[in-house]
Amino acid sequence: MNRNRISVLVVDDSEVIRMLLVHLIEQDPALRVAGAVGRGDQAVAFVQANPPDVVLMDIQMDGMDGFEATRRIMETQPVPIVMCSAVTDVYAVATAFHAYDAGAVALVEKPVGDSHPDAVRLGRELLQTLHLMSEVKVVRRWARKPQAQASQPPSSSSRIQFVGIGASTGGPPALQAVLGRLDKDFPVPIVIVQHISAGFLPGLSEWLGQTTAVRVQIAAHGIEARPGHAYLAPDDFHLTVGEHRRLRLEKASPVHGLRPAVDTLFHSIARQCGPNAVGVLLTGMGKDGAQGLLAMRDSGAITLVQDKATSVIYGMPGEAVALGAASQVLPLDRIGEALQRVVQPHSYPKALP
Repeated sequence: MNRNRISVLVVDDSEVIRMLLVHLIEQDPALRVAGAVGRGDQAVAFVQANPPDVVLMDIQMDGMDGFEATRRIMETQPVPIVMCSAVTDVYAVATAFHAYDAGAVALVEKPVGDSHPDAVRLGRELLQTLHLMSEVKVVRRWARKPQAQASQPPSSSSRIQFVGIGASTGGPPALQAVLGRLDKDFPVPIVIVQHISAGFLPGLSEWLGQTTAVRVQIAAHGIEARPGHAYLAPDDFHLTVGEHRRLRLEKASPVHGLRPAVDTLFHSIARQCGPNAVGVLLTGMGKDGAQGLLAMRDSGAITLVQDKATSVIYGMPGEAVALGAASQVLPLDRIGEALQRVVQPHSYPKALP
């Protein structure tokens, strides 16, 4: 029976937290705890001797921390690693996002005791993440192989006004990969919906701003979108594009159970920009964004979808491809290049300061 269960190595320097995590994981009949250790060097040794299906790794530990332990594991015996961080302040969470640089496949908020009001939600999110990430083809997926499809990224003869991007599971490092290919003077605004746990968004914004040339911020209602800036939809608000490049935040009903929803953003871009926009749908679970991307394509916009080989989860991109919503399906490392290509020939209105 145990052979069919997902094996998890728990790594945390707090004995109390280790016990909490072990108890939580053992409540799930599809998971089992392969081991529980308190130091990074112990985690590296354990994985080398008996690789689990997935590692749940603390970040701050005495001696070898979670970042270094993750790097060592990915260099010697790669397995999916989920980093676990407590949400404290923006800069602490931004630091936690560097787990992706070390080779981790996901970042989750550390669960809390049963008496905490968020205990059920955090526990559910952690278990779901362990399930999903246990099936990920680990870090070697980022080593890009030449693609059979050799066509050039699409080009456009119309003025691009907005780039819209949607992502979910696996999205933060995918966003970093895309934004990291863009010039500092990228000539149009970028609007983004990334499904992420409450409290992590400011850290994501800070991390993307630190590791890419794009100026990243959380969107505010009524602001005028500027070239070279990327705007993230805030927690629990739909983000839409309105007239005169104004961004709008809305409390309309969730779409697919989600707020913000990628579909809501993409539909608004289709209405406001027509063919003068680019839509990008990246890795993620579910189907959010597929219908909205189709609306963008039907309005004449360029629509790019991440391919299966480089997606952590091919749910959202796969749905878009099945609907015929993709102008082109590209590996992750070519999407930023494609965006640079389609907007570069066109200058943004000079009146914008």
